[in-house]
Amino acid sequence: MEEKKLFSGVFTWMFVGLLITFFTGFYVSNNINMIYNVFNNMWLIIVIEFALVLVLSFFSHKMNYLTSIILFMLYALVTGLTFSSIFIVYQMSSIISIFLVSALIFGLFAFLGYKTNINLAKYSTIMYMILLGGIIVTIINLFLGNAMVDIIISWIILIVFFGITAYDIQKIKTVAYQIEDPKKVTIICALDLYLDYINIFLKLISLFGKSRD
Repeated sequence: MEEKKLFSGVFTWMFVGLLITFFTGFYVSNNINMIYNVFNNMWLIIVIEFALVLVLSFFSHKMNYLTSIILFMLYALVTGLTFSSIFIVYQMSSIISIFLVSALIFGLFAFLGYKTNINLAKYSTIMYMILLGGIIVTIINLFLGNAMVDIIISWIILIVFFGITAYDIQKIKTVAYQIEDPKKVTIICALDLYLDYINIFLKLISLFGKSRD
């Protein structure tokens, strides 16, 4: 299929997902009752969020296009509920500036992934293993509360997502020449890039975000 057509669809849905997430987070952060309900049900929201991303990751190719779109938008909405805490904790100017910096960094590594002749698939397993290890250490550190460990792991995960972003772009470029129907992969590819961007943003704001006084 045409490469430009696939990338156009992928980036369009990625952008739609980001808009839903950030708008939902902003809206909820300005509604006291909604904030209260979100924080009281945070674990349930996280479980739903995790379940949706698993369903999309493993079954999107078996769904019809409309169903995958609905689930993707629902996932972006649920993620927005957890994002409301960011609008409460950090200054709006900091959120906007880091959003733009994240976009620039994402764009840079997306460009590198598109242009490079290096087969990044060879390194994908290593990157995901490091990411999994970082997540495990992060969870453990929730109980230990070591600030230095948190900073180190945040940097490691951030750098890993730079590489994963490049890999995901290269993967989309490869897929474009292997399939005829873009609808089969558009949403799952958009989800991959959405997650890359969101995680880059989250790590940057945790490292450089300015808290509200």
